This record gives sequence, C-alpha cells and structure tokens, in this order.
Amino acid sequence: MNLLLAEVAQATQRLADAGVPSPRNDAEELAAFVHGVKRGELHTVKDTDFDARYWEVIARREAREPLQHITGLAYFRYLELQVGLGVFVPRPETESVVGWAIDAVRAMDVVEPLIVDLCTGSGAIALALAQEVPRSRVHAVELSEDALRWTRKNVEGSRVDLRQGNALDAFPDLDGQVDLVITNPPYIPLTEWEYVAPEARDYDPELSLFSGEDGLDLIRGLERTAHRLLRPGGVVVVEHADTQGGQVPWIFTEERGWADAADHPDLNNRPRFATARRATP
Repeated sequence: MNLLLAEVAQATQRLADAGVPSPRNDAEELAAFVHGVKRGELHTVKDTDFDARYWEVIARREAREPLQHITGLAYFRYLELQVGLGVFVPRPETESVVGWAIDAVRAMDVVEPLIVDLCTGSGAIALALAQEVPRSRVHAVELSEDALRWTRKNVEGSRVDLRQGNALDAFPDLDGQVDLVITNPPYIPLTEWEYVAPEARDYDPELSLFSGEDGLDLIRGLERTAHRLLRPGGVVVVEHADTQGGQVPWIFTEERGWADAADHPDLNNRPRFATARRATP
C-alpha cells in the first residue's frame, strides 16, 4: 500500500470517530482534492508527492465542516456547482425529486415547458431542469443576497432566468402560465434545531432550514404561490422532511383548487416530496 492510501485509511478512522456519516468517501474525496487527482487515481500518487495539507482538510472535516465547503464544489445529478458559506448545499435526496419533475414535464408533451423554481439556493434544481429538459424555459427566485452570490456564479452562461425576491410574491408576470412549479423550501421545525446535523445547523443558512413550529409555514404560503402561477393542469412538486410524509399533501386540498395530491418516497423509501395538479375549472 502506498503512503497516500495508508493515510486515507487513518483519515477514514478519524472521521468515523468524529461521527462523519460517510468517512471513507470523504477521506478519499479530500485526498483527491488535495492531490489534484480523481478518486480512482489515488493509488498513482507517489509517496514523495504526498501533500501534508491533507491532514489540514481532514481536521476541518473532523470538526464537521461540510465536505463541499472545503472543496468549494457540490455535485448534483450531472452538475458541478460552486458552494460555500451563505448558500444551502444541495443534497442527494433532492435528485429524486428533480427526477420525478423531469418525467412529469416530459409526460406533458409541451413543446417549450415553462418551469419555476422557488427558493432556488445554489440553483441546483433550476439548472438540472434546464439541462435535462432542453427546450424548457426555466425561471428561479432566491431571497438571500448571500446565497445569490453563489447562484449567480452557477447560472452564468445558462438560460435560467434568475431573480432576487420573495418566493411568495415572485413572478407575477407568469401568473396562470406555468407548467411546473418546483421547490425545496425550508421545512425543519424550530423545535428540531438541536437534532439537526452539525454540517447543516452550523453552516447552511438558517433561512434555508427552518420554517415555524411544525416546519410547514413557508410551504403553506407557497401553496398559494404555486396555485397562482400554474396553468390548469400544471403540477407542483414540493420537497419536505421524511417525518412530514402525509402532512404536506393535505395542504394541497380540492377545496383550494388542487387535484391528485400525493406523497412520494426517495431512493431510501422515505417520504420525501409531495405533488399536486392544479385542478381544471
């Protein structure tokens, strides 16, 4: 075993002892980052090329600084995004939410589908939809100026229309025209603060995490926004916590102009997002 692989084994144990959820993955990712190679090429790094800065970044991850903040990059579906302090780091579970949305848009058989991403954060959802639904017209809104510093970097050169503003009253110019509204809003109950992983609690902006006593305050407001924006037959997709399965579909009731409200599981078979269709008159 070469020196780097031996150090990675030690780093893996240190990260595991610190409670890092994916110690081997993170130890290898950081080794690749520091040495400028791919994870599958770690064995090619010569002993004489071992960079002691590896232990500096391991110490940062050991202290539960997010991996993505250390490398400056987050990977989401087919995207490489720039992230750091001030913006929510996109999570793998959201990839299945976007996958469902892409399938839903394709099933609509609309030539140039109109899509709105509310609370866009890093721009991950909007960019993934723009990339994977080639003729889509994608609009995104973010309130936080700190987050927008990163969003602007990520959407530069794309066709995503990015605006700063409150998701609750965004895009009045698109009222009644949108085919798909999608959002990964803050949904953690304030009462759950102490149980949130340090990587999120201490580094993700509070604005992107918490939303009232039950975590559903903003989703209740976004229900009205989505209804305003969508054309009849248009679809809304809302990510939520796995503990909120069954609660969110009840926000999208027939009495409020919705049909087919349902919950969906993520790849771990945990309730992850709700969908509904704006009812036709």
